This record gives sequence, structure tokens and C-alpha cells, in this order.
Amino acid sequence: MTANKTVFFIIGVLLVVLGIFMLAPYIAQIIYKEESHSFLSSSFITVFFGVLFILINLDRESLLNLQQTFLFSTLAWVSVASFGSLPFLFSGLELSLSDSFFESMSGITTTGSTVISNLDNAPKSILLWRAIMQWLGGIGIIVMAITVLPLLKVGGMQLFKMESSDTTEKILPRTIEVAKIIILTYLVLTFLCAFSYWLCDMNLFDSIAHSFTTIATGGFSTHDESIGFFKSPNIENVATIFIILGSIPFISYLKFLRGNKKVFFEDVQIKGMIYILLSSILIMFLYLLFTSHESNLIEKIRVSSFNVVSILSGTGYVTDDFGLWGEFSLIFFLFLMFIGGCAGSTTCGIKIFRVQILYIFLKDQIKKLIYPNSIVISKYNNQKISEDFINSVIIFIFSYLFLFIILSILLSITGMDFLSSISGAATSISNVGPGLGEMIGPNGNFKEVSNLSKWLLSFGMLLGRLELFAVLVLLFPSYWRN
Repeated sequence: MTANKTVFFIIGVLLVVLGIFMLAPYIAQIIYKEESHSFLSSSFITVFFGVLFILINLDRESLLNLQQTFLFSTLAWVSVASFGSLPFLFSGLELSLSDSFFESMSGITTTGSTVISNLDNAPKSILLWRAIMQWLGGIGIIVMAITVLPLLKVGGMQLFKMESSDTTEKILPRTIEVAKIIILTYLVLTFLCAFSYWLCDMNLFDSIAHSFTTIATGGFSTHDESIGFFKSPNIENVATIFIILGSIPFISYLKFLRGNKKVFFEDVQIKGMIYILLSSILIMFLYLLFTSHESNLIEKIRVSSFNVVSILSGTGYVTDDFGLWGEFSLIFFLFLMFIGGCAGSTTCGIKIFRVQILYIFLKDQIKKLIYPNSIVISKYNNQKISEDFINSVIIFIFSYLFLFIILSILLSITGMDFLSSISGAATSISNVGPGLGEMIGPNGNFKEVSNLSKWLLSFGMLLGRLELFAVLVLLFPSYWRN
């Protein structure tokens, strides 16, 4: 039980940090003369429980074992989402508990789905809090992807294990060491993004809010029309550039700062992402070119590029209702939702490295059929990969698709139509944001979805963000017996 104390002690620290961040929207409430003081009370409650957790668990052990690391991974995100929902619940937007938790979970998992309509007239403090939640979720998942998930060997993430992180006992000191560089890089990119938006004539508030959600590849916007509200090619270009920068594995930035200047050109996963982006943009451009969608040639290239980058990365910004482009665009974007971005970045989905590993596996199997007596050595990024590693990746992909089907079925039982059920399940487990169809598509939101559907979608967001198994392992009785 002493190891549990360590888990709750760390969660207490996270809640204190979350409560302190709530003071930023409170300052916004003062600046914009909003009558509500919901953020001050939310901050007090969150910090109170955080301090309580810390004081109760002062006699903790200093180390986490593997079992407790699984528990911490899930409880940390659920706790932050729960207390992060308080400002939504206390706001004047009349959001229910289901709405508030859904919005909070969508924010901290950088999904970008929303239940709030009329964002243009929503309180600035709420809009800022949504952006902050996604920014915190982005930095949180990067730290976990580099320091925690590799140790848990979740779906092949052990491939990205850093030096000196061979045992779970080194999680805490290793996290602190790596987090310093990551947070600094994250802050610099956020500042550059905000400054670039401002140079493109965004006002200061929108620049800050959108920089938070762009680097986090989250997609929350301050306007109902998302990035399309600004009708500015320059703003779309800035968003595209920084979404891609947020989609690059942050371990590559670490390696670059440590002297490996060619890392961005040598990393197989980064090159794979670029290939997929370019080929997807070309496919969508050619499709729009031969359809009746009204726009000139340059417009088609711009629209194709922005929306492909936004959907593949899981950001979910939109400039146009791609649901009106035809059936092919719906299927194609659904496919891109599943692929996702690079492991170790703020993006979501299956991840490009797993798609590449699956391709290597299929290619090797074909070679074995042609040359039965040959010895095939599988390599990825110049590293030899074992059959156990390949099996873990295949199991992850199978589980991902299986859970997607189960979630789709459950959503349909709650009353959602076929397209909304399919795309809702895909967008939640892939942490993308907008779904497909009239209700939850780019021009809609999740407000009219039933409360049960919102809880199912929230669980899907958590599963997708924490790479499935970090959550599912807690559902097995054998975990608690051990």
C-alpha cells in the first residue's frame, strides 16, 4: 500500500499545478469584466484536494513499481479531467456534469471535440481554459511517451526507450531530467507559434489560445468556424507549419539539441510522416480537382493541404466542411484518423511507426513465402527488432480496431446514427475532434449527443490517449491480485 501512497502523492502535485493554472483564466475574467468567479472557486477546490493528497501521503516510498505506474498513468489523466471540469460546471454556460467532464476530457487528451456552441460569444475565460487544458495535455503525453510508456512496453513503445531508463525505479528522476528540456522546447515552439499568428493579424487573445492548441495538436478554437473564421491563407500556413512541428517526436528535438543535427532527415518515422502527408495531399487535391467543388487551383491545394495535415495529426482544425466533398473524402479522412502522427509527439492515432512495422512484417512474410529457407532479419531505424516486438505492435493494432468496432456498436445502441457512431468512435479513440455527418461533423458539435454516449466517448478518448493497454490492464482482476 505504500506504493499507492506514491501514486496519490504525485496526483496531488498535479492537482496543485492544475489549480494554479486555473488562476490564468481568473485573471482573464477580471480583464474582460466577467461577472462569474468560477475559476477562483475551482482553483481553491482543486488546490485543496491536491494539498490534501500530498499531506496524507507524505510517508510514501520514493519509487514506483511497474504495477503502480500503470495505476498512476490512468488515475493522473482521470483526476486532471475530473477537476478540470469544475470551471465548465460552475460557468454560466449551463453545462451538465456529463457535458463538463466530456469537454474537460476532450481538452486534456487533446481530442478537440466540444459540446459548447456559439464559441464566438462564449466567455474569454472559458475559451482560454480550453486552450490551457489542451496545452497541458500535450506536454503531459509527450513526457509520458518518452519516460513512462516505453517502460510499460505498451504496443511497441519500448522502441523509444531512452538511455538509462531500463527500470521503472528510475521513472521519477528520469521524468524530471527529460521534462526540463521538453518543457523548454514546448514553450519556445508555443511562443513562436503565438508570435507568428499575431504577425498574421490575429488579435493577442486568439494568438495565445490558438498557439496552445496548435502545438498540442488539439484543435480547440475560439470560434465556431475554427481556423476558417479568419479566412486567411497566412494563418492557415502558420497553423500547418506548427502542427507539423508538434507532430514530430520530441525525442528528436532532444537529440538535435545534444548534437545530432541530421536527426530530422534520418529518422524513419519522420520521413514516413512526410511521405504520408505528401501522398495524402496529392490524392485529396486530385479528387477535388475532378469534382464540382468550387474553388480555383491554388485554393484546392491550400484546402487539401490544411485539412489533410489537421486530420492526420489529430488536430481537428477545419477551414471547410469536408463532409460536403463527397463520400470518398469521408472514407479517406476516416482512414487518416486511424493512422495518426509520430510516437513521442502530441499527436494521436495508431501512430506511423506501427504502420511502418506492420508493412515490414508483411514484406518479410512475403519474402518467406518466396524463399522458405531464407533467414529474414527485420530492422527499423537501423535497429534489429524481435518477433516479440512485432507481435506487440500487431496485437496493438488489432486491439485498436477491435475496440473501435465495440465502441461504434455501443454508440449505435445509445441512439446515434450509423455515420455518427462510426466517426464518433474513430474521432474519440484517435483523439481527432470533429466527426463526420451533420450532427458531429466539422460544422456541428457533440451537444446533442446523449449523456451515455458522452461518457462512452470520454472513455474512448482516455483509451486512445494512453495507448489502450495502460488503461485496459486495470480492468483485469489479476492486476489487483498481484
